[in-house]
Amino acid sequence: MPEETDRSLDRVGARASEGAELHPAGAGSTMVQAGMEVPKPAPGDDAAGGAPTPDPSRAAAVQGGTASQWQLVWRRFRKHKVAFVSAWVVLAIYFVVAFAEILAPTTATAQNPDYTYAPPQELHIYHETEGFGLYVHDLLVTRNPETFANEFEIDENSYIPVGLFVSGEPYQMWGLFPMDLHLIGPENPDHTFHLWGADRAGRDSLSRIIYGSRVSLSIGLVGVAVSLILGVVLGGISGYYGGKPDTLIQRIIEFLMSIPTLPLWLALSAAIPASWGPLARYFAITAILSVIGWTGMAREVRGKFLSLREEDFITAALLDGCSRPRIIFRHMVPSFSSHLIASLTMSVPGMILGETALSFLGLGLQSPAVSWGVLLQDAQNIRTIETAPWLMLPGLALFVTVLAMNFVGDGLRDAADPYK
Repeated sequence: MPEETDRSLDRVGARASEGAELHPAGAGSTMVQAGMEVPKPAPGDDAAGGAPTPDPSRAAAVQGGTASQWQLVWRRFRKHKVAFVSAWVVLAIYFVVAFAEILAPTTATAQNPDYTYAPPQELHIYHETEGFGLYVHDLLVTRNPETFANEFEIDENSYIPVGLFVSGEPYQMWGLFPMDLHLIGPENPDHTFHLWGADRAGRDSLSRIIYGSRVSLSIGLVGVAVSLILGVVLGGISGYYGGKPDTLIQRIIEFLMSIPTLPLWLALSAAIPASWGPLARYFAITAILSVIGWTGMAREVRGKFLSLREEDFITAALLDGCSRPRIIFRHMVPSFSSHLIASLTMSVPGMILGETALSFLGLGLQSPAVSWGVLLQDAQNIRTIETAPWLMLPGLALFVTVLAMNFVGDGLRDAADPYK
């Protein structure tokens, strides 16, 4: 036994001497004791002097604290430049929707039969005699003796001063407050002012596009809200409980998704009574667009519930005595709410295009209601487009809106993805 002990001590001493040769003392190094493993330098330590260098990510985490899920999503979303710029475009569009009465030069129903299909009037900022200031030239109207159609010519000698926040056609702001203030318009309300031309009834196209955005974009929001409620409730029941409820709900979804969307919309829209007013048709079109929209949302929610219902925090909530509805809406839905918002953002453009298509085909909203689909009905005639191409401007507004919303949806989807 003493001989074995001596040999063990000799081996330990040999290893210690080897370590001392490899890592000599001094210059900030650590002395190696017998039988101890040499510590490796931590990441961020200076190789030359051994002084630790601060890790930028750790320093940011220490200074800023723990970031929440929404803060992480917002940081990733801001890095998506196209989506971030598109978000500001969408916010500007909805600002126009909220304050359409003030921003429009006139009301959507104001008309002048003498200016049917009047061309756009160019806005100028400098006049030779009047100096700097907004103004437009007047339009000279003549009647074609052969076609009896109005023909217009710009009067270069005329001067119609244009002001900001001027009085004009009276209206009721949000249907509550009587006002007559408009962002831009002629200082004399009796003068002609059509920046984007006029339609077949002599109504200002710019004002009608602004008013039409309120109807088209609100249908998208209301339709998506209905789809969200149906999708979360039915998808949550299907994914959480399973069994017969899951089978029944999934068969309903498969049946609805097996029917082509556009023919189903056309059939349901054709069933709307012609005697219904604009408000009733508005809600009917919203309900029709939501019939198909909720199915995709319900399937996504079901998949999330299937993956979450066996998690530890759900089991803990059950053991704590939480009711099943509380577990679904208080614990499970918030855990993937960022994914829901991204999906909803990408669903809004589809709703807007659906309403526009139905109204364009004459099966959606009808005049006197004003929406982008109703306005585009005037652009169905090729001869009309040749003489009045500005009637296609609602299509340009629709294109910009849908494109911006799709970019925002793409950015939110990437930002909400935890694996990116």
